[in-house]
Amino acid sequence: MAPLSFLCFLATIVLCTPYASAAATLHLDGELPNGHFEESPSSSNLKKTVIVGKHSLPKWEIDGLVEYIAGGPQPGGFYFPVARGVHAVRLGNEASISQNVNVNPGSVYSLTFGTTRTCAQDEVLKVSVPGQSAELSIQTLFSSDGGDTYAWAFKATSKVVRVTFHNPGIQEDPACGPLLDAIAIKEIVLPQKYIRGNLVKNGGFENGPHVFKNFSTGVLLPPKLLDQISPLPGWIIESLKPVKYIDRKHFSVPVGFAAIELVAGRESAIAQIIRTIPNKSYNLTFTIGDAKNGCHGSMMVEAFAGKETLKVPYVSQGKGGYRTASFKFQAVSPRTRITFYSAYYHTKLHDFGHMCGPVLDNVIVFPTRY
Repeated sequence: MAPLSFLCFLATIVLCTPYASAAATLHLDGELPNGHFEESPSSSNLKKTVIVGKHSLPKWEIDGLVEYIAGGPQPGGFYFPVARGVHAVRLGNEASISQNVNVNPGSVYSLTFGTTRTCAQDEVLKVSVPGQSAELSIQTLFSSDGGDTYAWAFKATSKVVRVTFHNPGIQEDPACGPLLDAIAIKEIVLPQKYIRGNLVKNGGFENGPHVFKNFSTGVLLPPKLLDQISPLPGWIIESLKPVKYIDRKHFSVPVGFAAIELVAGRESAIAQIIRTIPNKSYNLTFTIGDAKNGCHGSMMVEAFAGKETLKVPYVSQGKGGYRTASFKFQAVSPRTRITFYSAYYHTKLHDFGHMCGPVLDNVIVFPTRY
């Protein structure tokens, strides 16, 4: 087996070398070339903050009015938060940035990117590869420091895909537009295999999108309506709002590396359809808690399986902690949907602009024995 350092080296080659072979993308997981935009255009290609020239932003191709900005106070009383590094790009009306990425045809990839709106208007960011696209509304801010990060998954249909981020220009003020802070890509390992003793695939949420190492407020996973291919294998985001993928390095996670934070109350639900035998009884167990991120108050996670429902309360001090719950249900068909959502809305104790919620982890379903 190749050592990990060699696999990382291969991934680096794919990200940095235009003609790397598709076979080397097996473990693709990392930032796109100049994905943090810290490699700046030359001063001769900048007119104040506006980038002049289609190829003036290193490693990217631009179209329309694209600004290269530094975080902090801006002319006109604006303040642009740049959560990672110093620089970011802002997309004006109908503007876009694009980059070609080497991939394996037939494989599923997830893009992770930091974005936020720059005005109070409803702003939309369209992310696309050939034949697949989604328009993400970024009107709702889930964190107050500009650290909102999203994931969007796609299936590669060729050896090279053109990744594009576009402002469709729905806002009235042409000076407004989404801010892009960091962009990474990860190959999603499929098919997701079962773990012995558990009918739930990816029940510990260990297989998910890329998480930035140095700074993370979690990764928002959009609803199925906007992303037919889930960046969280096995699971369906079947709500109006996203759920948040969190990791152990930056949050309190009950078990393993990752978990899900239900950040938008009843508008933030996650589900999976599992194989069952009609009339057979099963046991569903799961763990809830808080992410040790200042999210406080009386929480409630509601779980559904078959015709059964369980409401699990949890009082959070925002300092980390968890509890495990379980209940029995009887399958009524060969497929059973299990669903979880938060009954209440929550914000951080000292930051009411930062939406948060209970953590869900370690979901297990197994047949009961008599």
